[in-house]
Order: sequence, then C-alpha cells, then structure tokens
Amino acid sequence: MATTITTTDHALLRLLQLSSVSLPVGGYAFSQGLEYAIDAGWVRKADQVESWLEQQLLQSVARTDLALLRLSMEADSECRWRELNDLSLACRETRELRLTDSAMGEALRRVLNNLGIDVPEALQQEVSFILLFAFAARHWAIALDAAALGLGWSWLENQVAAATKLVPLGQTQAQQLLNDLQPLLPRAIETARNLDEDFIGAGLPALAIASSRHETQYSRLFRS
Repeated sequence: MATTITTTDHALLRLLQLSSVSLPVGGYAFSQGLEYAIDAGWVRKADQVESWLEQQLLQSVARTDLALLRLSMEADSECRWRELNDLSLACRETRELRLTDSAMGEALRRVLNNLGIDVPEALQQEVSFILLFAFAARHWAIALDAAALGLGWSWLENQVAAATKLVPLGQTQAQQLLNDLQPLLPRAIETARNLDEDFIGAGLPALAIASSRHETQYSRLFRS
C-alpha cells in the first residue's frame, strides 16, 4: 500500500525536527521490552530482531500509537484531548510501557514550551507522547500521513538502535534492518487510518511479559 506524502518545505523541516533522534525526549533510553527479550534468549540475531519489530509495528504501534495520532490530530476540544490522553496511557500494558509514553511526553512538553509553543491545559499532567506529537504536528501544519510516517520512523530507528547495542548488531546489519522494515510503515499507517476507535489497543503477551520482567532484570542498559 503506497502512502502519498504532500507537505510544504516548512512543514517537512518541522517534521524532520520532530522525528529526529536528536530531539531531546529520551527515546534512546527505552527498549520497550527488547532488552529482556534478548537477555532471555528469545531474540538472538538480526532476523529475530526483524520479526520482533515487525510484529510490534503492525500489531501494536499501528493499532495504538498511529491510530491515536490520527484521532488526536482530529481532536477539536480540550475535553477530547483529555479523553484521548487517558486512552493512550490506559493502553500501556505495564508500568514501564506507561513510563515510556509519559516520560517522553513530559520531555516533549518541555521542548515545546522552550520553543514558545503554548501546550493546552489538557496536556499538562502525565501527558502521552503521542498526544503531544500530534499537537506539535498540528501546530506546524504537518499533514497526518507525514506525521504518522515521522512517528513510525522515529520508533523504528530507536528500536533498531537499541538492538544494535543489545544483540549486538553491526552498523551494516542495522542499516539492513531499517531497509527491510521501512516498507512496513505505509502498511501500518493504512491500518491506523481505518481502525475504529473502539478497536484501538494491542495484545502482545510476549511484549507485556518482557516489559514486566525487565523491571527486575539484574543488569540493564535501558529504562524499559
């Protein structure tokens, strides 16, 4: 499924800024269960990393984060922002996964405030990163499909970077993973575009178990 991205030069530059690994939101600090999966031997080599990330992208990111991004960019009131923020946080199956969303959200809120962008009152307390990403995308007039592509790419790049440290993978293998997984992003966006709000959420038991057990893992590099 092809995704057509139409955006202005200004919006494109803002999208690159918003989805850059250098954006100080701490995405590099979270493996989202991958560290435990590797430590436990569930994931040992590049093709297993690819399978792990493919399942998470299509069954979790697409059906939760990207779907919530769509609804958030369409939200027309602070009440709706609060409702979607609560839904985003409630979709996190473990304390660590909720921490990933809220810690990155708090960091993005600080970034936006420092850039002189007034964040709505509804997004001031334990805010989801997804909601603030959507708010920033709307503020900078970034089209929905472009914003979804940027969010998906940012997630994928951070996860491959984590795998590079943990498996470990060489830089060439990491680039091959990104090359092989990139084509899944339009498919994930299409899933999110057509998902009814009542069906938002994911159920990946291995991911939830890995995230829960990571909380007590003896030695670890990542916060989740």
